Amino acid sequence: MEGEHTRTGKQAGISRKTLFKAALIATPVPLLIGQVPALARNAAESGEPLTPTPYCDDGDDPTPPQTEGPYFKPNSPQRAVLPGTGTPLTVSGYVFGLACQPLANVLLDFWQADRNGAYDNVTYNFRGHQYTDAQGAFKLTTILPGLYPGRTRHIHVKAQAPGRPILTTQLYFPGEPRNNTDTIFDPRLLMTVRTVGSGREATFDFVLNVPGVPPTNPPTSPPPGGGTWQVGVTYQAGDQVTYGGASYRCLQGHLAQAGWEPPNVPALWQRA
Repeated sequence: MEGEHTRTGKQAGISRKTLFKAALIATPVPLLIGQVPALARNAAESGEPLTPTPYCDDGDDPTPPQTEGPYFKPNSPQRAVLPGTGTPLTVSGYVFGLACQPLANVLLDFWQADRNGAYDNVTYNFRGHQYTDAQGAFKLTTILPGLYPGRTRHIHVKAQAPGRPILTTQLYFPGEPRNNTDTIFDPRLLMTVRTVGSGREATFDFVLNVPGVPPTNPPTSPPPGGGTWQVGVTYQAGDQVTYGGASYRCLQGHLAQAGWEPPNVPALWQRA
């Protein structure tokens, strides 16, 4: 099983239940059948502090939320696209701190198996790192990883905010038969996945143990770009707004924040 194992004790007391209180995001595209979590961005709308994803540090006894496994390689190339043959997959989302604020310049290092379940330990196929943008967003373009013997389908990732500890974890797919037999599988790390054409689109929001100041009451003045979009408004999927002379349709319910203007967050707004 990739030499991976679970740990008890300190890890058992850490919970991300705050992240899963929100309802599922409405979408016209069918979700894959199985367990499907809500996203941290929805829980953040309540204004309550987010429960951190468990993380490990660089000490002698890290106690990570998920084991690194034997196939991690440092010094991966900086890239957001991991080219290869297989079912197309995109993974996108945001990285938040404890105060529900998106975190910019977070290092995200991804590695995974190819479509046959094999890891490349010679070169850097299906390995790469990237940084979150000014809005805390990331997007990985890759393929659906194959099944490794003894494991369910998964993607490895390390996440580190500037000057903060490293989170080492794995992301999982809903509806996988092996989710029920994989002793490492953790439903708190399920992505939200939907089928789009011949490919898959997945979303997941990380919450790191980074303190901060909760968002204050936002201004109600018109946005700089002009239009009906407003900071501090809770938008639902299907809502229509204007910004900068253009019309946009809301794709996912969220609380509008400064920096999340429709042109800046295509995961939330689509040009109408």
